[in-house]
Formats: sequence, C-alpha cells, structure tokens
Amino acid sequence: MWYYLRSNIKKLNKKLKSDKEIINSLNSFLENTDQRTGSLMLDLKKLQEVDGMETWRQKEAQELSDLVQRRLRYLQNPKDCSKTNKLVCDIDKNCGFGCQIHHAVYCFIVAYGTQRTLILRSKNWRYSREGWEAMFQPISVNCTDEYGVSRANWSESNDAQVIYLPILDEVHPRPPYLPPVIPKDLSDRFMRLHSNPIVWWIGQFLKYLLRPQESLSKFLKEAEKKVDFNLPVVGIHVRRTDKLWSEGAFHKVEEYMEHVKTYYKQLELKQPIEKRQVYIATDDPNLLEECWNKFPGYTFIGEPDTAKVAAVIDTRYSPEALKGVVEDIYMLSKTDLLICTFSSQLGRLAYEIMQTNHPDASSNFRSLDDIFYFGGQDYPYQTVIYDHQPRSSEEIELKKGDVLIPRTNLWNGFSIGMLRHNNKSGVYPSYKVVDQIQVQEFPLYKEADDVNS
Repeated sequence: MWYYLRSNIKKLNKKLKSDKEIINSLNSFLENTDQRTGSLMLDLKKLQEVDGMETWRQKEAQELSDLVQRRLRYLQNPKDCSKTNKLVCDIDKNCGFGCQIHHAVYCFIVAYGTQRTLILRSKNWRYSREGWEAMFQPISVNCTDEYGVSRANWSESNDAQVIYLPILDEVHPRPPYLPPVIPKDLSDRFMRLHSNPIVWWIGQFLKYLLRPQESLSKFLKEAEKKVDFNLPVVGIHVRRTDKLWSEGAFHKVEEYMEHVKTYYKQLELKQPIEKRQVYIATDDPNLLEECWNKFPGYTFIGEPDTAKVAAVIDTRYSPEALKGVVEDIYMLSKTDLLICTFSSQLGRLAYEIMQTNHPDASSNFRSLDDIFYFGGQDYPYQTVIYDHQPRSSEEIELKKGDVLIPRTNLWNGFSIGMLRHNNKSGVYPSYKVVDQIQVQEFPLYKEADDVNS
C-alpha cells in the first residue's frame, strides 16, 4: 500500500509542477501517510513481541541452524575420504566475488543433494594465490583430494566416485536440488519459522562456507568497532563502475537515503534516536563525501580506501580487495535494514548472510531494482489469490488459482510476470499473488541428526 501511494503521489507532483498549493498538499498527505504507515508497522512488530512465541522463535532458529550445520560437517568430513563419493567444483568462475561465492553455494547444495563431499578447487584463486584457506576455514578437515577409482563429468554419469560439476549456466541435466527448492524433510519447520525459506536455506550454506580464519575474524571484529551496534544502523550498498555497464541502472544516493529517512522516521515513533547511523559499502570513492555534504543530520561510516581499490579493475582481484569486500558484506549483514540493488550479487549475498543473524530477517531490506533471486535459478512461481481485471493495456487478467512466473517488482504496488497457462506477460497488482514454496526430496542425513555426532 505504501509503495503504491508514494509512487502515485510522486507522479502527480511531476504533473502539477506549476501549482504549488496542490503540491504542498500532496506532500503533506504523503508525510502523514508515512507516519501512519510507521505506526501500523510498529503495531505489527508488537504483535510478535506479545504473542508469546518470541522465545520459541529464537530457540527454533538456533536448533534448526545447528541441525543443518551438523549435516554439512558430517557430509564434509567422511570417515574414509578414499571411499567417499565426491563432487569437484572450481571456485574461480570468471566473475566477481559475490558471483563466485554464489557459485560455491550452488556446488555445495548439489553436493548436499547428491550426498557427495564437496572438493573446492581454489589454488591460484584470482583473489588469493594461496586459495580459499587464505581467508576462510577449510570446508573439510580430512577430505580435500580428488582421488577416486572412477571419474566422470556431471553430464556423463551419476555413478562415478568423483564427479566434476560445471558452472550453473552450463549444467545439464539440471540438478533438481537448486534454489528455489528446499528440502522436504525440513520444509515444515522452515515455513513455520521464516517468511522466505529459500533465503534462510542459502544462508546456512554461507554460514558454513564463510567461517573466517583467525586473522580474518580479528580483522572483522576491529571493523565492528567503527559502528555502534547498540544503536540502530542502516546499511546501503551502492554498486557503480563496471556494474552499470552490464547489470544495473544508475541510482542516485538520494534514492537510497529516501528509505533511510523513512526508516528513522518510523523508528522515532517508538524511541528517541540518539544517532542516525548509515554504513556505506561502495566502489565509488567519492560517495562518502557526497553523503556528508548532502545529509548532515546522519553519521556515515565507510572505507574510502576500500572503494578506491574496488573502483580499479587492476586492483579489484587482490587480497586487499578481498578483505575489503568481505568486510563490507559482513557489516551490511549486521545492519537493521539493508538498502541495495538486488541486481548486485553482493547485495543479495549480504541479505542471505543477514538471515543467519536473526530468526527471520526476510523483510529487512529495500531493493531499488530486482526482486530477490539466486543466480541461475528459476524464479519461484506465484499463485493468484484474487481475480484481477486489467485497467490499462499494460495489465493482464488474473483468475484465482492461476500460476505466474514473476519477472520483477516495480516497487509501486505492481509487478511484471508471465502466466504459465497462456504465456501472456504484463503488469499486475503485487498483493494479488503469493509465492509458492517448492520442496524436493533430499537425503535425510539421519546419522548427522544425533546431537552428539
């Protein structure tokens, strides 16, 4: 409702440039609606606090995470590495850090689905010639070699002891375990706990993969000291440079700050605001100074040196750049609200990791472009819950029970998608559909479910 109202008021303002009285009236209406929206959101938040289930949510989130982590440790540390089935994956896909990490997650999920220990090739990684262990803990303590009595590519055999998995764009046949599916044996618990179960599921693989080495852990703890996490903090990720050529449009910092302002206005209804903190992660070295000059009422925190390294292609793939990008993702994942573009892998990565810090942080984001998706995945289907008659040539007719393939959210109360039964594409009201949760049979890992394993 808020997206719908705000978008239409802005359109009217543009059409009525000459009539200041009406524009002032519309702006006043928008501000009052903003306050009422904030009050409503706080009331909804209070329902969680008084429903008597908050303790259960915290406990269930921890127990469920512990269970998945036990299964991953069990998979990655077999009793006899020479006899276990293995899945080999090369980390150094020809793309940036966020893309490469998502590539590793894809490999890990397929390994989990096929019950194969993941062997992650990382020597001479473009970010560090020492490989994965230069920053992160080994994904296995006792099974790191590719030895096996039989070997095959993914497309050739399911029976070989060692299978080599290609990048997601080239995998055939397509594994049935890929996002947006979740494991059937855990699906009920996922759906009770979390509003977007697939994001929580992906976050658990990242939690295991990105366990820092002691030196990196110390570095990240030092980074945390720059922000007072006892107070609210908003994170914004502004990706420019090369991403503007291929993945996303340019967004002014004012677009990000509009959401920052709304967040703090709503929070002010609940408590006094001691300091309006904003953590900025960017590859634009000039952005911090721009923010300091344009928005003096806010405390901006960021690393200009990291932005300088990220802005230059020659230094982007270096150990120094790796530490900088890991710091940004880590800090963004700890904020109370993440404002980003989901066309960026780093924005989605921070959002996924954020889920490991809370029972359910699915709504703790604002995206200026795409809806959330996992790279290479099929978008989750949507089911129509209300009929819709088109009111313009851009809109499509919906019938209750129809199935849609969403393409994007326009963030104005409408989305774009395609109907499965007739392939018609068009605009439709976002509130008239719900996402389908897709489940798939995975191995049960009963041996790992013992809390003592």
